[in-house]
Amino acid sequence: MPDRPLTLMAVHAHPDDEATSTGGILAQYAAEGIRTVLVTCTDGGCGDGPGGVKPGEPGHDAAAVARMRRQELRESCDVLKISDLEMLDYADSGMVGWPSNEAPGSFWQTPVEEGAARLAQLMEHYRPDVVVTYDENGFYGHPDHIQAHRITMAALEMTELTPKVYWTTMPRSGMQRFGELMRELHPDMPEPDPAEAAAMAEIGLPDDEITTWVDTTAFSGQKFDSLAAHASQGENIFFLKMGKERFGELMGVETFVRVRDTTGAALPENDLFAGLR
Repeated sequence: MPDRPLTLMAVHAHPDDEATSTGGILAQYAAEGIRTVLVTCTDGGCGDGPGGVKPGEPGHDAAAVARMRRQELRESCDVLKISDLEMLDYADSGMVGWPSNEAPGSFWQTPVEEGAARLAQLMEHYRPDVVVTYDENGFYGHPDHIQAHRITMAALEMTELTPKVYWTTMPRSGMQRFGELMRELHPDMPEPDPAEAAAMAEIGLPDDEITTWVDTTAFSGQKFDSLAAHASQGENIFFLKMGKERFGELMGVETFVRVRDTTGAALPENDLFAGLR
């Protein structure tokens, strides 16, 4: 055992990303005495403004949205008992194809080496034993998620640290249940067009390709509350309408692919810190 607390670092793109895919592990490991470090790469300025106003619509103020989302992020961190929050504060790049993708200073336009160098400094400071981020497609193709993946993997190469490294994912079986629940809660929802359905079918991984399944059901209430802290963002309302019990059933197990390891811990595993304690 090291003479310092075990440390988890999660690298996410936007305020609220920490809640959906890693809220359970952040709460659980914090409760176990592990230091939890959240790095949020962008300011979230392309999120919804008051009343759900979208970027490009009259009344959307990216700077005001960023300030609001920073406060929501701090509230989420309090709920999850996150030890340390670091914000890189790059400008939110928006969804694929938005004009904000090309904006100078946006995260998508930032050279990978620049972002990686800043993140490498944080890694050297916190010396994480486990690092979690997205896969090379950012899970579903969001430019800022892809960029977060790129700077994380590049930052690791800039250090001599050897943490276990994980990419977030979802089992295809879970994605199917998610689709069924959406249709149950929204029976009038139109069927997606074939291209959209095919794209959705490619999200996540076959169950047998997932290396790590962490049951965080006991902390799903905290995960729900952390998502509720980001109530300004309309896409979260679907989850909040489930209620805590149904939310815990659907979102209580968090899944990952282990991509770097020096511990030799057997797979599949149910603990990101297997082999470290």
